[in-house]
Amino acid sequence: QARLVQSGGGSVQAGGSLTLSCAVSGYYVIAWFRQSPGTGREGVACIHDGSNKVIYSDSVKGRFTISQDNTKSTNYLHMTDLGPEDTAMYYCAASQWWPGWARFALSESGYDQWGGGTQVTVSS
Repeated sequence: QARLVQSGGGSVQAGGSLTLSCAVSGYYVIAWFRQSPGTGREGVACIHDGSNKVIYSDSVKGRFTISQDNTKSTNYLHMTDLGPEDTAMYYCAASQWWPGWARFALSESGYDQWGGGTQVTVSS
């Protein structure tokens, strides 16, 4: 079974930036989710590798950028203008392309492969 290997994350002050990485290949829809204690998992960004179509949640639009570098088999989530509300465990997820992928782009049910998570902590 494929495994997604995450790296990056850590602690940063409000207004700072971080980049998360996820080693992934052979999957065409890749997304990032986050989860804070006591809350459900929130989808924040998704990319379709074939078309480079990207989808963002309203909570991160304009601040986060998802990208895929197939030469390195790595997906990136570049996060800027971070605030304490962005503090969470971040997970990458992946699936094969399927016709309904865009409707479920930011939904957990759209993915069958998951990374182990990496913590992001933003202090005010």
